[in-house]
Amino acid sequence: MTISTADLYDEHGEALQSVWLQLRNLGGVAAFSGPIRTVRCFEDNVLLKEVVSSPGDGAVLVVDAAGSLRRAVMGDMIAKIAADNGWAGAVINGVVRDRAALLDIPLGIKALGSNPRKSTKLGLGVADEIVEFGGVVFRPGATLWSDEDGILVER
Repeated sequence: MTISTADLYDEHGEALQSVWLQLRNLGGVAAFSGPIRTVRCFEDNVLLKEVVSSPGDGAVLVVDAAGSLRRAVMGDMIAKIAADNGWAGAVINGVVRDRAALLDIPLGIKALGSNPRKSTKLGLGVADEIVEFGGVVFRPGATLWSDEDGILVER
């Protein structure tokens, strides 16, 4: 990503949505952008892993884990799968694990924080539907930009 979110906002203003939730940069890439894909899952990462196992083509996976801090929905193994399959990044309304290892993976990751407790494996969730958190509506196919200043999404 070569343009900053602050510059994008200055140029486009209210045509862009700004995520007010304070997510942490936890991946090996600080700035990333791409078309949105979505997963809604609560403390379960089976569907998330299935989605990132497919070609990402530079997309950003937006994961609505309902803000749960109890179980990580992404760790180093899933992040590596995503990077190897061409995903630009992941924005997670939830937590990750394996923070030190995530820094070595060429994938942008923003999340609420970390917890070493792994996810459940029930296979529950939905993909490619509109999700909403942090004051933003994430529509599959819309463009997302993320850097150290925050996250912007086209309306």
